[in-house]
Amino acid sequence: MIQPPSAERWGALLMLGPTGSGKTPLGRRLETAGFRGRRCLHFDFGANLREAAGASAGVGGLAGKDRDVIVRSLQTGALLENEHFPLALKILTAFLKRREARKGDLLVLNGFPRHLGQAVGLSSYVQMEMVVVLEAGAEVIAERIRRNAGGDRAGRLDDSEQDIRRKLDIFRTRTIPLMEYYRDAGIPVVPISVAVDTRPEDILIRLGSGGIE
Repeated sequence: MIQPPSAERWGALLMLGPTGSGKTPLGRRLETAGFRGRRCLHFDFGANLREAAGASAGVGGLAGKDRDVIVRSLQTGALLENEHFPLALKILTAFLKRREARKGDLLVLNGFPRHLGQAVGLSSYVQMEMVVVLEAGAEVIAERIRRNAGGDRAGRLDDSEQDIRRKLDIFRTRTIPLMEYYRDAGIPVVPISVAVDTRPEDILIRLGSGGIE
């Protein structure tokens, strides 16, 4: 993985939340506005996976078998498991190189890590500074997706009722435990309730008043 211009790990903010809760719009807003005076680099893991799957020659030096793993993951909705962590790291490395990441930047992680194995592996490369948890019930999620409330669902082929239920189940069983993992590590975990009409700007205001300084 590309290393920061010092011996320190990359500083990062992790966004957790069920599908449709607004992580991607928030990440884009953070990248535009920055966060507490720092340049933000929004790493949307799902978007990077879709880009890798659609690239005829691969992306970031990925071999054909790695691309096959990505395609299967996207087709089935399965998470990349511990044995695929090096592949996830390659994708993150390619992103950092592409964005010319530098000391002091804040990585805004969206969709990675998704489970405990990924979080443990990533800890050698990233210093997590905050975890923002976007909380919303299934009915709110369904309505946000129906309305495309975040403006990020156009063209998505994985928003059927069955797909949404599957993603919510995975989030409950595999991703929610990350909250306890980071709390135990002393990382601030900031829950924010999301309504159907909640905008990224609303979340940033609440982070400014209720998050860490």
